Amino acid sequence: MDFKQIDSTRWILEKSGGMRVPGLIYADKELIGHIERDNVAAQVANVAHLPGIVGYSLGMPDIHWGYGFPIGGVAAMKMSNGVISPGGVGYDINCGVRMLRTGLKKEEVRAKIDKLLDSIYENVPCGVGSKGKLRLSKNQLQEVLVKGAKWMVENGFGESRDLGVLEENGQLPGADPSKISKRAFERGAPQLGTLGAGNHFLEVQFVEKVYNPAIAEVFGLHEGEVTFMIHTGSRGFGHQVCDDYLRVCEHAIERYHIHLPDKELSCAPLNSKEGRDYFAAMACAANFAWANRQCITHWIRESFMSLFSNAKLEIIYDVAHNIAKIEKHIVEDKEEELCVHRKGATRAFPPGHPSIPEVYRDVGQPVLIPGDMGTSSYILIGTNIALKETFGSTCHGAGRRLSRHKAIKMARGRSIDKELLNKDIRVRAKSYRTLMEEMSDAYKDIDKVVSVVERAGISKKIARMRPFGVIKG
Repeated sequence: MDFKQIDSTRWILEKSGGMRVPGLIYADKELIGHIERDNVAAQVANVAHLPGIVGYSLGMPDIHWGYGFPIGGVAAMKMSNGVISPGGVGYDINCGVRMLRTGLKKEEVRAKIDKLLDSIYENVPCGVGSKGKLRLSKNQLQEVLVKGAKWMVENGFGESRDLGVLEENGQLPGADPSKISKRAFERGAPQLGTLGAGNHFLEVQFVEKVYNPAIAEVFGLHEGEVTFMIHTGSRGFGHQVCDDYLRVCEHAIERYHIHLPDKELSCAPLNSKEGRDYFAAMACAANFAWANRQCITHWIRESFMSLFSNAKLEIIYDVAHNIAKIEKHIVEDKEEELCVHRKGATRAFPPGHPSIPEVYRDVGQPVLIPGDMGTSSYILIGTNIALKETFGSTCHGAGRRLSRHKAIKMARGRSIDKELLNKDIRVRAKSYRTLMEEMSDAYKDIDKVVSVVERAGISKKIARMRPFGVIKG
């Protein structure tokens, strides 16, 4: 597809055919090359056909091919005449990232890193189909689906302070467990407190570089100090919710005479029964994910405290990457209530926004950008430009450039674990195949991705973290 370059970081896809709005992609020339080769712009254009879409169909610099919507896509729909699409949220509902500060120096943790990784690996079940240590009744699980992380804190898996520094306080309103299938309950019941596989990880990091000391101080970050990052989501529960409602929406587009260029964009009007039911089920899955990260946090704390009595595992923030949220934004000089789909994208609200925890409101929302297991991660800050241009959204990571199949092919004959050890990164993984699929070569350069969003002004760098201990499913 033809791009029109606006500046060094913005590329426009003009309206054509049935597109209701233009497409806008954030990238530099190298990243736009990846996007062109993978034809991901076609998905950006397809999303622009959805009823009720406003502004632009957006693509972040980590964009790559996804189900219906691209991963790294953002789209906002009017509540009055817009739609909600399960493909615009994704299969791993509320896949997200949580970051903790530890109060420890790299040198003291590095001396015990192997023992620490072994303890965490034992505490947090990992891998496809892994089962957690929690055994909840159906009534208890229904409470989790409504309360999210709050249920965990109320039942001893956390501290009251935790909830105040989570997106949505770890509890998305509107959840209704009656909209969840029997199969979703069956898949989700044993998986609370598990990491899963794929690109999910637990990572011991240290702050390698601080770019903005004043804001880093607000986040409690200092160079040389150890942080911890959790990247996981709603596991098989969220996957089943997505699968269930994709089938519902395939029938809904026929019932409501919605014409789409790709059936993977199947959707339902926001004000329809199908649309309301999906939102209520998606909120349940989002709350499952926040509860999941909360009990994992509890067990991470136990592992650290068993080895470091002076550790202070405090949550900095927790962000959702795959979610649809009802938010107020300015559209054509008027405030509108919108349903903002962020799939592989992070909310990035500016200073003063009422949705930001009070402790950070003067500086802006923390934005957590994980790397892969061999490269840096970043903490950024939201901006007014993001609120104006992208409905307060930015990138969510590096973004794949190779499929898992191609990554495995490229990794044959290599020792990925030894390559990581040569970088002073120790790794525990459920299978060697995971290391092959998730090697650094499979991903875009995260430094370039972060550079693009900073130069575009939709988020600003605060600090960079480097891993030295990684657990993969």
